[in-house]
Amino acid sequence: MNPNQQREFGKYATLVALVGAGTASELMPEYQSFRVTTGKVGSMDLKKVISSVETAAKRNQLINGEMYRETHALYHAIIEAAEGVTRGKLSVGEVMRTVGLSFSIVRGRPYPEDDEGEWIAVCFYGTIGAPIKGKEHETLGLGINHI
Repeated sequence: MNPNQQREFGKYATLVALVGAGTASELMPEYQSFRVTTGKVGSMDLKKVISSVETAAKRNQLINGEMYRETHALYHAIIEAAEGVTRGKLSVGEVMRTVGLSFSIVRGRPYPEDDEGEWIAVCFYGTIGAPIKGKEHETLGLGINHI
């Protein structure tokens, strides 16, 4: 394992959100053992964005929805990533903004020491702006949390 790998866990999650899991695995093969899922969501309601990521993680068995610590870790990674997308103001529709996002969820052991355990990363990439086609701009947000 590359001794710098722990610093690249978020880079891998970002790459997956940008180019897809297949291409990301080709570019960073040391992460192929990590569990990954992707999805898309568009909404003026931040609750729908959060629930879309949670649903994808549960459906694809990236987290055990019955385990509080796993759901809690995912929630914090989602919120951190959403804060990046919304520039720290967790509001979308209330201020007449809409998002169209691709997302990745990556779970694995980014540290060489087994005692560090598993971590989860969520990355959003897409657009945010006025709910008028062509009046949005690109945005990116990343959140990482230990499980």
